[in-house]
Amino acid sequence: MFKEFKEFAVKGNVVDLAVGVIIGGAFGKIVSSLVTDIIMPPIGLMLGDVDFSDLIITLKKATETTDAITVNYGLFVNTVINFLIIAFTIFIVIKQVNKLKRKEPPPAPTEKECPHCVFKIPIKATKCAHCTSDVPSL
Repeated sequence: MFKEFKEFAVKGNVVDLAVGVIIGGAFGKIVSSLVTDIIMPPIGLMLGDVDFSDLIITLKKATETTDAITVNYGLFVNTVINFLIIAFTIFIVIKQVNKLKRKEPPPAPTEKECPHCVFKIPIKATKCAHCTSDVPSL
């Protein structure tokens, strides 16, 4: 059983996934800090010194025995901006990676057209199965 687990764990896909998850988690923290600490303060300042994380709708005020019930839409705005930045960054990274990939040549054709009846026939055929004309080999 240990041998099977070892084979599973060292397969390229599992290791790649683990590295991706770890890097993704770290990247998420960086983007959260970027949004919270760098992007949102100037936006809040431009909108009249607003701190988005403080924007709430109070549904029920706090009492001595219960906490207030609120809708924290400012935190939601921060989360949406985080998502948009992450999605855009991933889009740019994937676009650049795809540019670096070698383009594979198209596969060799397996069929050709008969010059007499324009019927598709195997590439190695010397006679058309449809019209029985002789076809020059390629």
